[in-house]
Amino acid sequence: MEKEPDIDKYISRYYGEDQVSAVITIKVDTKEADKVATKISKFDIIEDVFLVTGDTDIVAKARFKSYKGLKDFVVESLAPIRGVKETKTLMVVTIYKEGGQVRPAAD
Repeated sequence: MEKEPDIDKYISRYYGEDQVSAVITIKVDTKEADKVATKISKFDIIEDVFLVTGDTDIVAKARFKSYKGLKDFVVESLAPIRGVKETKTLMVVTIYKEGGQVRPAAD
């Protein structure tokens, strides 16, 4: 039988241990939206939380020490919250403007 690859070793090599910013979209049970958003807001790692309209219900922005920190947060802290149906994580590649401040272009 073929041994499955160690995904954490792969992730560490591919993404490294650099700080990671992410935007996380969350679909929730509509009746639980306010409770879920309030719970998510209490995590120190979370910078912003928005209740939105459209294909998703909640959008959260967070910054993590590493990709593993992001993965662990989504799997162990976010997904188990009662009312959370689905999450999608978008890792930030380049920041052009943040906190109202335009970042200088990298040459």
